[in-house]
Amino acid sequence: MSNKSISEEKRRHSSRLVPYSYYKCCIPDFFTGVPMHWHGEFEINYILQGQAEFICGDDRFISEQGDIIVIPPNMLHSISPHGSSSQLYDTIVFSADMLGVNDNDRCAAECVRPLVIGSAGVNVRITKSHSYYGELKTTAENIFSCAKGNTPQLDMLLKSELLRLFWLLENSGDIYRAEKNENSKSELIRPAVEYINVNFRENITVEQLAETVHLSKSYFMNRFKAAAGVGAAEYIDQVRIKNACAVLTNTDMTSAQTAFECGFRNLSNFNRQFKKIVGCTPSEYRRMNRK
Repeated sequence: MSNKSISEEKRRHSSRLVPYSYYKCCIPDFFTGVPMHWHGEFEINYILQGQAEFICGDDRFISEQGDIIVIPPNMLHSISPHGSSSQLYDTIVFSADMLGVNDNDRCAAECVRPLVIGSAGVNVRITKSHSYYGELKTTAENIFSCAKGNTPQLDMLLKSELLRLFWLLENSGDIYRAEKNENSKSELIRPAVEYINVNFRENITVEQLAETVHLSKSYFMNRFKAAAGVGAAEYIDQVRIKNACAVLTNTDMTSAQTAFECGFRNLSNFNRQFKKIVGCTPSEYRRMNRK
């Protein structure tokens, strides 16, 4: 298995039978944030209320109510709280199969596959000022209504609404042909993000990370923060705590065992970082999630 496949988000958002997953999300009430990551599926977020800070590739913005955010496969992205505001939003993560990526027609060849392989890009943020916003909003609401309904019959309508959304984006010029830019902020740090996700259980230094992208330590630190929104050390803690949450939810390991399993060598530091990032103690988190 390649490093890339290991370091992608481990959650499986779709299956052959049901090629999508729907999530009702609230930051920071349901979770404190979404660390920088990527996955092989498309993702659409519809902001119901509040604000949050999004980083999608090299785009960085504060979301607003009504925003529709479209994230193509394999794009590095993260979400973090903005000031004291909370954000309530709907998310659907779906396989490119929903758009007929493997069909042998010209639509798949010229419109869908380029988005999957990265030879086409998309303007990720659709705001109320968009000339097609009314139609896009109605289509997004239909998409989430189908996803919430979660029946085979609604899956038929969901596919058509997803195709309509991307047709509107194509027709409005929000999908464009572009070569992959290996020197972009996000692409430059991707090897370091991969390294952290593979090796988070080990001791990781900034020097090691800088070597993975062939940059000086100081320049790497600046580029990482510019791309990820947090410093490399803080990102390492986020990845470790994210994995600790999974351990606490799915196993009976003690807090000390969890800390060691997820790369912390000091229990008090683990407890401190856990409460800082999650907002409660490990034992409180386990009780809430076991319920």
